[in-house]
Amino acid sequence: MGTEAVSARVTERLMAGPEKTRRDLLLGRSADPQGQPEAGATLRLSIHAMACDFGAAVNPDQTDQLLSCGDALEVVPQIEAWLSVYQRNSELSRLNMSAGISAVQVSEDLFELLKQAAELYHTTDGTFDMASGAQIQLWRLCRAEQRIPSDDEVDKALGISGMQQVNLSAENRQVGFRTRGLSLDPGAIGKGYALDHACRRVRQKDNGSCDFLMHGGRSSVLARGEHNGLAGWPVGIGDPLLTKRRLGTVLLRNQAMSTSGSNTQFFRCQGHRFGHILDPRSGWPVQRMMSATVLADSAAIADALSTAFFVLGVEKAVECCDNLPEIGAILVPFPEKGARVTPRVMGIPAEQLYWDKDMVALT
Repeated sequence: MGTEAVSARVTERLMAGPEKTRRDLLLGRSADPQGQPEAGATLRLSIHAMACDFGAAVNPDQTDQLLSCGDALEVVPQIEAWLSVYQRNSELSRLNMSAGISAVQVSEDLFELLKQAAELYHTTDGTFDMASGAQIQLWRLCRAEQRIPSDDEVDKALGISGMQQVNLSAENRQVGFRTRGLSLDPGAIGKGYALDHACRRVRQKDNGSCDFLMHGGRSSVLARGEHNGLAGWPVGIGDPLLTKRRLGTVLLRNQAMSTSGSNTQFFRCQGHRFGHILDPRSGWPVQRMMSATVLADSAAIADALSTAFFVLGVEKAVECCDNLPEIGAILVPFPEKGARVTPRVMGIPAEQLYWDKDMVALT
């Protein structure tokens, strides 16, 4: 990106109009804060990668640190170049084309990501599955053709899905598929993985002492240090029903946060509404709750677990989260009546959460 390009994209205040609304929601800013922590002035920059905007914000007196964030965000398109399934010559695309024929040696970065994905697959009972690319491709095709897939199509996709069909050999970093047609898709972990690497670069350059917030598409957020006199960064918790409103604010303290839901990405066909998040165990879209938000040390883990928790549904997600002591979660079930919701919160200290009482029914 370079210093001149970064400097040209810096702003001290939030922009006006719709972009201002989206940024206010991200940083927990509201006209009626009801005692909630508010974001102050920031310096910002952004780049476009992975089909979304990746951005960074720092405190208004930290121009040098913003330049460090700009340099660090350059890692995102670099990761996209080898991780994207939309680029035919990416390392992951080449692996998908070849690993069903014979084992393929891969880079250290890709191998480590696949190891993490395999561990998360087992931790979540298969509800996070990076090897569900065939299912994703099927539903993407059906959405374009405005039709629902047949049971036979879904069964065929299921037969060539599942991390249990991926062999990982640590000795020589080789990856092989047990069946042809299996496809790895990083959609539920890629943005978080890129944020983790960008954060690592900033901390290495600034010797670990830094205050910043980074996001990937605003659904994946990572914060370090302090902001506006607070012991962290206030981040808005979006309302799954009214997307321009928020349910409250979480004070993110040296953590990552990811939210999964299907309130904005869906399609309607034959009188049915289908969200974009699939249950990789059945091959069908799932809508067992309104949204799932996860707080974790790693943005990649937060990404993966928010997807898994959304697939599991509230009660099963609570059980899974209980077995993960370093994970926090906010699960938003469908409201029984009215517009107010009753979130289920696990593993997040009360002093980090500030609810909008007009939007949330607290128990």
